[in-house]
Amino acid sequence: MRWIVRLGLTLAVLVLLALGLMAMVPADRVAQAVSAQFEATTGRKMELLGEVRPRLWPSLGVSTGPVSIANADWAESDDPLFRAEGLSIDINFGALVGGEVKILGLSADRPEINLERSEDGQANWVFGASSGGEDGGAGAVPAPATGFTLDQGSITDGSIRFSDRQSGRVIALDAVNATLSIPDFSGPFTLTATGLAGGQEVQLDLSGGVFSAFASGRVVPLTLALAAGGSKLDFDGRGGFSPLAAEGTLSADLTDRQTLAAVTGLDLGEPQPGLGQDRLSVSGQLTLDGTGAAFLREAEIIADTNRITGDLDLSPGEARPKLNAQLTAGPISIGTGPEGEMGGGEAGGMQAEGWPAGEIDVSGLGVMDAEIALAAPSVDLGVLKLGATRAMITIDRSRAVIDIREMQAYGGQITGDFVVNGRGGLSVGGRLNFAGLQTEPLLTDLAGWDRLVSTGDFEIEFLGVGNSVDAIMKSLEGQGAIELGQGELRGLDIAGMLQTLDPGYVGEGQKTIFEGLAGTFTMAEGVLSNSDLKLVAPYVTASGSGELGLGTRTLDYRLRPTALAAEDGTGGVMVPLLVTGTWAKPRFRLDLESIAREKMEAEAKAAEERAKAAAKKAEAEAKAELERRLKEELGVEVAPDESLGDAATRGAQEALEDETRKALEDILGGD
Repeated sequence: MRWIVRLGLTLAVLVLLALGLMAMVPADRVAQAVSAQFEATTGRKMELLGEVRPRLWPSLGVSTGPVSIANADWAESDDPLFRAEGLSIDINFGALVGGEVKILGLSADRPEINLERSEDGQANWVFGASSGGEDGGAGAVPAPATGFTLDQGSITDGSIRFSDRQSGRVIALDAVNATLSIPDFSGPFTLTATGLAGGQEVQLDLSGGVFSAFASGRVVPLTLALAAGGSKLDFDGRGGFSPLAAEGTLSADLTDRQTLAAVTGLDLGEPQPGLGQDRLSVSGQLTLDGTGAAFLREAEIIADTNRITGDLDLSPGEARPKLNAQLTAGPISIGTGPEGEMGGGEAGGMQAEGWPAGEIDVSGLGVMDAEIALAAPSVDLGVLKLGATRAMITIDRSRAVIDIREMQAYGGQITGDFVVNGRGGLSVGGRLNFAGLQTEPLLTDLAGWDRLVSTGDFEIEFLGVGNSVDAIMKSLEGQGAIELGQGELRGLDIAGMLQTLDPGYVGEGQKTIFEGLAGTFTMAEGVLSNSDLKLVAPYVTASGSGELGLGTRTLDYRLRPTALAAEDGTGGVMVPLLVTGTWAKPRFRLDLESIAREKMEAEAKAAEERAKAAAKKAEAEAKAELERRLKEELGVEVAPDESLGDAATRGAQEALEDETRKALEDILGGD
């Protein structure tokens, strides 16, 4: 704003110079004088390439040919700060004679304005001007002490480019037409402007008080209305631009993301249903403190059908801004729009052939870091329906961690954390504990499967990588455990199968009532493996092991049920049940072949045991016979812990000792 004021003041004052020199100085000398005076006033070089033409009628003024104002010496762009095909200025002669510069009109034809901010925060629109003038070859003209007025300043068919080297953003406006009115330099002012951004119309209406203070960057009463395509922003309060500061009421409709992306230079992505896909608005009491921080109190955020209230603080950061918020919401619904679940398309429950393959867009996680405390009476995620929820959401460099403080769901509670990592692709993971959850509504929502009716506890630790639900499910790894209380498995009568050896006990009206079910599992490359399933029912017990293809939605599981025939649970029939196929079309088959195979293996094992027992018996009988003969023939008794060989050796040694003793006695007795 300061450079615009200086440009107007310089040109207005130099009208006198042009008129005074019109009759005696060539046009190129007039242009040199104007350029020198502008450079002395602003510190930037001005080039007037055409003739400077003073006018006496119908109003006092001057017109120029092509004109440009040099860019800052550090600017990376080779384009000038300002360039126009021509300038025209009209002055009120009577006011000028009285010592006041009253500009009746100031217009620029097809101007190009190139704004730039360097990586270290320098702005090319900030001039290093001196307040006094220097000799520009035709003498200095002091600026009026009383300021100036502008009945109407206009820009016709202009363009504005803003290159922010700090953020890498480029904002472009074309076909800009603007009108500025400053009836009193120390009074109110108005600015209206229209332009095109990304082919969409942008309109600005700005009015404020005390232009002289506003032009120097100070805070003044301010009303702003900005429309970009289908989006609107309204502000009513006080504001200034050096530094950027404001305090007042803000109301913004941000639904038109395409135009907002073109205007701001941001990649806003496509939000999921419930996150502003069809409607997004923000309102509240806004404060900008001049340091780059923004505070929104009594905020109301409307995102599609969701309404959230609370306080938000946005502070600048080295790489990206950071949001701190305390939010309270009404019932929240996310991912339940026409596109179904996140990732596009509906999961289709157990009947679907695969998972949604649509790409999940989490680019919004990289816009800012955040710490958000959120409380809601209910949360509908499309595939999950939750009750009262309290969570802390932390976003750091495109990685979101949801710390679940309280979450009621399906008659129970969920605790733990859930991670969405958007750094270099997408991965999801977490550690979740489910206590007292009802399985029927849970599995119905998750997979469209309503056949397991029970209440139980679950533990799961998981990690999946991929940019779609399909890719994530096919990459899942982790581990978990399940423990259910009394319930029933609909569509399958295991006891009936065992009693009749008929696998037809499947379908509507069939069920297995159980007293408990428990097991643990691991996951690797999208396959869930279990080897310790235990099921206890009034008429049957069962163990199980096998695999579930979480990514491929396939089954390969072996259940080993045993029908109870006696009160002590023994003597029953055991027939393995094979469950194969897909989730949509499971196949059940009694493994009678395995029964025969196991029976043959059992008989072979029994025969081997009988052979071992016979050999052991024969060995024992032979040993007993040898012990008898040792005792009868040699008089040697085998000790309990002594082998036959040792006993025979000991007997021989004792006999030899006896014979030796007798021989010695005979010799000694003969003497």
